[in-house]
Amino acid sequence: MIKKLVLIATVCLTHTTIAQIKLEGVVKDSIGEPLELANVIAINQDTKTLQSYGITDANGFYRVSLSKNTSYSIQVSYIGMKTHTETVFTKENHIIKDITLQADNALDAVELTYEMPVTVKGDTLIYNADSFKSGSERKLEDVLEKLPGVEVNDDGQVEVEGKVVSKLMVNGKDFFDGDTKLGIKNIPSNAVDKIQVLRNYSEVSQLSGVTNNQDNVALNIKLKEGKENFWFGNVTAGGGASTNNELYLLQPKLFYYSPKFSLNFIGDLNNLGELALTRRDIRGFGGGFQAPSRSSGTSINLGDNSLNFLTSQNNALEIENKLAATNFSYSPSKSLDVSGFAIFNSSKIESKKTSFIQYTDSDLGIPDENTEQSSLERSNQGLLKLSASYKPNVNNQLDYDILGRFSKDEQDQNFLSSVVGNTNQLEEVTPFSINQNLNYYYTHNENNIFAFEVQHLIKNEDPFYNALLVNNPDNNDEINEDDRDAFDTTAEAIGFVTNLDYYDIGQDRRIKSNQVDAKLDYYNILNAKSNLNFTLGTILSKQEFNSNIFQFLDDNSQFQPTPTFNDGLATNDTQYNFTDFYLGTHYTIKTGIFTITPGFSLHAYGNKNIQFGETFEDNFFKFLPDFETIIQFKKSESLTLRYKMQNQFTDVTNLAQGLVFNNYNSIQYGEPELQNALSHNVSLFYRSFNLFNYTNVFARLSYNKNIDQIRSLTDFDNVIRTSTFFNSNFADENVSASGRIQRTFGKLRAGLSTSFNYSKINQFIQGVQSLNEQFTQTYRPELRTNFREAPNVSLRYRYSVSNNNQGSNSTKFVTNAPSIDFDAYIWKSLTLKTDFTYTNQDNGVNPSQTFKTWDASLSYRKNENSKWEYEIKATNLLDIDSRITNSANNLSVFNTETFVQPRFVSFRVRYEL
Repeated sequence: MIKKLVLIATVCLTHTTIAQIKLEGVVKDSIGEPLELANVIAINQDTKTLQSYGITDANGFYRVSLSKNTSYSIQVSYIGMKTHTETVFTKENHIIKDITLQADNALDAVELTYEMPVTVKGDTLIYNADSFKSGSERKLEDVLEKLPGVEVNDDGQVEVEGKVVSKLMVNGKDFFDGDTKLGIKNIPSNAVDKIQVLRNYSEVSQLSGVTNNQDNVALNIKLKEGKENFWFGNVTAGGGASTNNELYLLQPKLFYYSPKFSLNFIGDLNNLGELALTRRDIRGFGGGFQAPSRSSGTSINLGDNSLNFLTSQNNALEIENKLAATNFSYSPSKSLDVSGFAIFNSSKIESKKTSFIQYTDSDLGIPDENTEQSSLERSNQGLLKLSASYKPNVNNQLDYDILGRFSKDEQDQNFLSSVVGNTNQLEEVTPFSINQNLNYYYTHNENNIFAFEVQHLIKNEDPFYNALLVNNPDNNDEINEDDRDAFDTTAEAIGFVTNLDYYDIGQDRRIKSNQVDAKLDYYNILNAKSNLNFTLGTILSKQEFNSNIFQFLDDNSQFQPTPTFNDGLATNDTQYNFTDFYLGTHYTIKTGIFTITPGFSLHAYGNKNIQFGETFEDNFFKFLPDFETIIQFKKSESLTLRYKMQNQFTDVTNLAQGLVFNNYNSIQYGEPELQNALSHNVSLFYRSFNLFNYTNVFARLSYNKNIDQIRSLTDFDNVIRTSTFFNSNFADENVSASGRIQRTFGKLRAGLSTSFNYSKINQFIQGVQSLNEQFTQTYRPELRTNFREAPNVSLRYRYSVSNNNQGSNSTKFVTNAPSIDFDAYIWKSLTLKTDFTYTNQDNGVNPSQTFKTWDASLSYRKNENSKWEYEIKATNLLDIDSRITNSANNLSVFNTETFVQPRFVSFRVRYEL
């Protein structure tokens, strides 16, 4: 397989370099200074088409590849300069031509015959979408994957130069603020004219010169002419059959844009598992909210008590999904913008998986466990956001946002364990939250800027848990514990009635959170190269936690147990208050290629929790330094070093003393005197994007060390574990490194991505301390073509090795996964797409396991302007039953088989508005 891939790549590379002539030289201004990022295009005089293009490097050097014995019109342009045009005939194999541009004092617009595929204006990188299309694209994502320097990662996020894009706009208007996936998978590619990458993006223009926005990247999609003031988009309907179900699909995607008003609607109704947004996506949909205290050095965890089902479309037997999402923006005046979105998602998922579990320390005597789990999951999730931004003048800006979130989730599981036996579990939760932002920015004069930000969050979570475990009362009194049911000893310790045929256990919980996060910033601009920033801020947080464990008896009455451990505490009624008042100072100075920002924050912390009539309180001060240096080698190359000391605080559930069921084999109780954990964080980030030869390089290195880490103390009774928490002076450490290099060779683009992660975690099991070490390394070479008129192929290979050292047990997982994607636009009417992946996994114990995935589609459209398209699409063509994964945590090692949807074949009709 590898030899074949190398051969194909070699042939393609040879083909693209035959009969190529190099035209190169230096572009200068009238006084001889080289011009970086000047545009050079070559237009074939016979075909009147764009043959080649280039962009000058830092020394003004350019190079373009041309065909032999051909006449070209060479056009060279640069902002503020008159465009230079001359004709070149390619007789020689190597042509050197230096070009001098003259200043254009009139700055008249020059109309070029062809637009550059890529141009740069300050921090904005502009791609001409049509320059990268071959005709097989249907959505924005298909275009983005072909742009140099842009990647769509495995999670569906857009990355530019190694940084995740945080905002997507269309014609300057927010598109479902807080997420890019919904846009890139639904905006039709034929509506896209330009893709603008906004680097160092700041939503507040007043702060752009005094804050570091290096990590902020946004995308703005410019629509083609004729798309404004008219509805556009498409509607797709289809059906089909599989071995189990009749299939259906309906996906309307409608868009309307005008200078003052925009409205978008995305609908999705299908049982094919093709999800516009997964439940994981919706749960992580932040609506663009960022905590004011995000850079203060304080981190407080409010917890997440949602149900832990985040099944993806590739890991279920059956998926039914309904989605309705709408987004609008309205500008009644130049000074006021109003926008918002509403999302409703409903899903029903059936899943099944089997696992073989080995626990880490064989000396503990914990038996190996085989499990089989079947699950029916139902979820209804909704989000609603409204935003307003008022800018009466350049010195004032007032922003307000409110985001409401609700869901109703339930999960019904049947769990069969070779150790515990059969268990039915039911979990339900109906949480909601309301998050509000109010921000005001005021520029007093050119040297004094004020910024006030406040955020208020309300959360209410009410998870309910019910477990029904089969019990044989005759075994409960056996003297030999090996003859007793696995859960009996735990049930007896908790105080349950044990002479029943079933353990019918219930638990109610309610967690209420109320938090205010506010800060006031003052920026004093000392001169053109330095400024001071003073910050006064606070976090006020209150949490209430109530829980109750009970047992249903045969007469349907409820029995309240009294444990024989944990001081007999089986319920919780806890109130937790946290305060942080802080003052921060930062000084920024620019000297040469260096931008240096040292700083610190001084915090006055107070935390208090009250439970069972007792108060636990702690008040203290903390000094937290931070430091940042940016080395800007040139416009497109930089190195950033950061250090931050951070204080981490836990949530109320880890403080509550009463028992809590996480599930039937995992029980916890908290420690009210837990202290904060302190962490040291160092990171180094390098980026380089060379538009001269389209080489994109980024590398990231980070180190994290946690001191006084809050960790669990776990005791096992058979496979039933009970955990509590404590502060440990054993430090946990993590080192990670990642990078990518990407280079374009004519119509070929080659890339290599790598990642390394080493973690050292101290664990305490049965009162014994041990060290858990994990080292994972992943390599992903890639080679893809980007032809306009010929089929395109993408070859990828993923090689991953994970070594886990868990005390007395060591494991090694090796994954090999080559894949190929192929798409062709044939006769200007047929589009063929197919992708195939072969995955081999070896855990060093069992025989290596393989599975193959193959999807394909064939669509027909009479011509590029036709409104109707017909498509046949097939998924899981090889009809595999399941996927195999190997994984490990600090307690156990898993070999899991997850059953997946069967082969689906569907027919679809798409109508373009």
